[in-house]
Amino acid sequence: MHATPEGSWPEGFAERLARALGPEEAARALAAQAAPARVAFRASGLRATPEAALAAVRTDGLEPEPVAGLEGVWTVPAADRGRLTHGRAAAEGLIYVQNPSSVAAVEALDPRPGEAVLDLCAAPGGKTLLLAERVGERGEVSAVEAVRARFHRMRANLARHGAAGRVRCFLADGTRVWRRVEGRFDRVLVDAPCSAEARIRPGDAATSRHWSPRKVAEMARKQRRLLEAGLRSLRPGGVLVYCTCTYAPEENEAVLSWLLARHPGLEVEAVRVPAPRTRPGLAAWEDNTFPEAVTRAVRILPDGLWEGFFLCRLRRP
Repeated sequence: MHATPEGSWPEGFAERLARALGPEEAARALAAQAAPARVAFRASGLRATPEAALAAVRTDGLEPEPVAGLEGVWTVPAADRGRLTHGRAAAEGLIYVQNPSSVAAVEALDPRPGEAVLDLCAAPGGKTLLLAERVGERGEVSAVEAVRARFHRMRANLARHGAAGRVRCFLADGTRVWRRVEGRFDRVLVDAPCSAEARIRPGDAATSRHWSPRKVAEMARKQRRLLEAGLRSLRPGGVLVYCTCTYAPEENEAVLSWLLARHPGLEVEAVRVPAPRTRPGLAAWEDNTFPEAVTRAVRILPDGLWEGFFLCRLRRP
């Protein structure tokens, strides 16, 4: 483990982060991840209006603050997490605890009423719920999850928040579903499994036991297959958002660069994220130089509320 003033990190993790972000930004990111984070939640729109959800949270004795730039999303101090998650509003499915970075991925996808949307790596279902809210009753959301236990937890989660009849759930390998639905969806979300570097906590083995440079490489191979499957499921002119909760350029910019090389004409569209600390996608990493389009991706840096995140928006020609 690597010792820092904030605690211990997996060996090699802090050094890699410093190379990717620069020493100053890396130090700020590590400090944010080491500190107790504020807890964000949003109204569960299939169960309650934002006003009703907020009123229910206040009956639990909490006074949430709005998250700037994200309508219907609020935050409470880290010390109030238990009161929020065990309160009446959460028990009745009126709210969903969800980090702003996660909400921003759906905002970037921008699903419209009546559209068909595919959530390719859907568990635990928070983004799926928001997609169902956005497309409305005339829209269609298909949620795919490959791991059986996660799939059943996702279905239970969707039911508790009022989406049981609004989302079609599939226990399937996301890398293969395109063979049955090629060119079918207006929008596709690929929130890919990753090395989860932005969720590592110093000294917490549960958050870091699986991290290693080898794991990063393994995840990048899986992400390429998922991203290719997502693109093939998209209709011409449709929009895909690719996102991860890791910093590793091999899983972010390099995966995007690989896809662009395979699909000439694929457009990377600019994304606006209301997070206080963001950076464009990297132009290079180690010995690799990426296409200029990769810099239109967005890297969210943690600040004590927003989690570290990478996202990009693609349009199929």
